[in-house]
Amino acid sequence: MKIVLLCSLVAAAAAWPYFGDFQRDEPDGVPTAQKQHDINFLLHKLYEPLHEANLKALEDSFDPLAHTANMPDGGVAVNKLMQEVKTQHLEERHHWFSVFNATQREEALLLVKVLLQCQDWPTAIGNAVYFRKMMNEETYVYALYTAIKHSPLTKHVVLPPLYEIMPHFFTSSEVIQQAYRAKLIEKPGRFNMNFTGTQNNPEHKIAYFGEDIGLSTHYINWHIEYPFWWNETFGYQIERRGENYFWVHHQLVNRFEAERISNHLQKIEKLHWERNLHEGFDPHTSYKNGNPFPFRHDDIHIEDVDKVAEVRDMIVMENRIRDAIAHGYVIDKEGNKVDINNEHGIDILGDIIESCVYNPYNEYYGSLHNMGHMMLGHQGDPHAKYYDTPSVLEHYETALRDPAFYKLHKYIDDLFRKHKDHLKPYSREELLFPGVAVNKIDIEGHLETYVEDYEYSLMNAMDDKEEMKWEDNMEISAIIPRLRHRDFSFKVNIMNNNDEKKLSTIRIFAWPHRDVNGVLMPFNEGRWHAIELDKFQKELIPGENTVTRKSSESSVTVPDVPSLKSLHEQTEAAIAGSSELNLDEFVSATGLPNRLLIPKGNAAGVEFKLVVAVTEGVADSVNDEINLTTKFHHYGHHGVYLDKKPHGYPLDRRVPDERLFHEIPNFGETIVKVFNHDEHVYHH
Repeated sequence: MKIVLLCSLVAAAAAWPYFGDFQRDEPDGVPTAQKQHDINFLLHKLYEPLHEANLKALEDSFDPLAHTANMPDGGVAVNKLMQEVKTQHLEERHHWFSVFNATQREEALLLVKVLLQCQDWPTAIGNAVYFRKMMNEETYVYALYTAIKHSPLTKHVVLPPLYEIMPHFFTSSEVIQQAYRAKLIEKPGRFNMNFTGTQNNPEHKIAYFGEDIGLSTHYINWHIEYPFWWNETFGYQIERRGENYFWVHHQLVNRFEAERISNHLQKIEKLHWERNLHEGFDPHTSYKNGNPFPFRHDDIHIEDVDKVAEVRDMIVMENRIRDAIAHGYVIDKEGNKVDINNEHGIDILGDIIESCVYNPYNEYYGSLHNMGHMMLGHQGDPHAKYYDTPSVLEHYETALRDPAFYKLHKYIDDLFRKHKDHLKPYSREELLFPGVAVNKIDIEGHLETYVEDYEYSLMNAMDDKEEMKWEDNMEISAIIPRLRHRDFSFKVNIMNNNDEKKLSTIRIFAWPHRDVNGVLMPFNEGRWHAIELDKFQKELIPGENTVTRKSSESSVTVPDVPSLKSLHEQTEAAIAGSSELNLDEFVSATGLPNRLLIPKGNAAGVEFKLVVAVTEGVADSVNDEINLTTKFHHYGHHGVYLDKKPHGYPLDRRVPDERLFHEIPNFGETIVKVFNHDEHVYHH
C-alpha cells in the first residue's frame, strides 16, 4: 500500500497522510512503520540527495520558519539554525565532524534542539528533510541519532547500525578501495577485512575486541543516550549520569583486562602524562572525503597540543580531582563544599571527570576525560604540521580501536577507585537479606566462545552516478571475524526461609580467578575487576527456588540491530500490510552485544570466580509498585535507572576481610572456566 505524502505546507502542518493502519499507532497518530520508513530513507545514501520521492517533494516545499507555532521555545532554535544557514556559517559538507570540537558540537546541538522542539511528526520530518541538504553529513547524523534517541515521537524507531550508515569509520581503506573497484566495474563483491596491525604487535592479539563494530556501536549509543552536553533545556534531567559514565568505562576496562588474560598479555599500564606512550596505532581507515585518520608512532613522549592543552594543564586537573577525593568534598561555583563521601559522590565525581554540564565547577576542575581524548588523539602530530583531521580517539564510534583509549581509562578508573576506597565498607547488616540463602550455583551448557564471520553492507560508502532504487543497488559488503559465545544458562538454587514471598534482585558478576602470571587474585582486587553479567528481579516463594536465567536474557546486553536492508524490507512489508513491524527489542541498543557477555577464554580454559548476590528487591527499586516484567536495563533508559543501589553493588566498596562475604548466606560463589579453541583464526 503506497504512502502518499501531501506536500503543501498547510497540509504538512496539519496531518501526516497515509492509507491504512499498517502498524502500531503512536500518540501523535503516525504509525511506527511510517516513521521507520522515513528514517531509513533519510540515512540511505547519506552523502547523496534523497532517494525517496515523497521526502524529496517535502524537501522542496518545507519552510522551517513556517512551522514554529507549536514549539515550546517559540521557534528560537529554528531561527538560530536558519540564521546559520543564511550567513553560510555551517560546516561545509564532505568535511569531518567531531563532537569534541566545540564549534561543530554547537552546530549539531542546534539541530538536536530543533528536532526535539517538534511536537508532531510532519514538523519533525519536515525539519529533518530540510536540514539534511544544508548540513555537514556527519554533523547531521550525530544530531539526528541523538534526537531520535530522546524524542517521544520516535520512542519505537530503531536506529540503523552506524557501521552501515558511515562505513568509512569502521572499514579499512583497503576494503573500501576494493568496494569502489567493484562498483566501478559493476560487479558485486564480498571483501574480507582483517584487524589492524600484524602479529609483530602483541596488541594485535586483542584487536578483535577493540575493533569489534558491535562494541563500538554500544559505545556511541551510550554516549548518545547520555551526552555530556545534555541539560534540562533539551527536555529532562538525566539521573545518575556521572555514575553511569563511571560504570560504562569501568566495565570496558575490566572486560579489556579479562581479554588480555585470555590472550596471555600483561595488564594495562595506566597512562602517565609525564612518561612515554608506548603503544602506537595506525587505524588504516579514512574519512569519506579521502583524508586518512592520523596514526601515532610507538614510544612517543607526550607533548603539549596546540589549541588543545598543555601537559601541565592535564596534571593540574588531575591533582585538583585527587585533592577533592582526599578531602571528601568538591567545591562548587559559589565556593560551597559539596560532600562526596557518600553513595552519591561517584555521580558528582563522574560529572567532574568527563566533564558534563552537571559538573559543579567546570572552570576549576576542567575536563580531564574529553581533553584527555583530544590530547592523546593529537600526539601523532601535536602541532598540526601534517594533519588537521581528528584521530579515532575523537570519535565515539572509533575510540575503542586505539590501545591508548584503555590506558587513559585505566588512569581515570584509578581515580574512581581511590574515591570508592575512601567510603566506609558495607556492614553485615547492610549486605544481609534476612531469611534468604544461595545454596548452589551451576552453569547449564558450555562456557565456550568461538569466532564467526559477520557481513555488513558497504552500500552507503559507494556513490551512485544516477539515482537508483534501493532494490537496484549492487550487493557490496565487508566480512570481518567476530567473537561469539555458545548459549548457556545460570542456574541458582535459592532458599527463602521466610513465611512469605520476597522480591529479590539477583546480581551476577565474574572476575579472573588468577592474573596472567597464574597468581590468585585476592578478593578485594578481584571484586574491583568484576564484570557484570546480569541483574534482574525475581519473586522468591517460601522454600526452595530454582532460578534459571538464559545468557540471551541478560540485562547487560542487547541483540544485534538488523541491517539497514533488513530494516527497509521489514518496514516496507509492514506498510504494504503483509506483516507487522516488530522491532521493540532493538530500540535501545545501549547495552553490550549479547555475543560478548563472557570473555574469550582460551584452549586451556581461563578460570573465573562467578559470584551471585541476592539482595532485597523492594529496597533496591526506585518505584513503590514493582513490575517484574520491566527489564532491569544495564544503563537505564531516558534518564531513569531502575536500581537504587550503586553500580556494582555489593562489590563496589573495598572489602577489608573477605570472610564477611563468605559468611553472608545470600551471597554465593563458584569457579568456572571459559574455553576458546579458535586461537589462530583472526586472519582470513
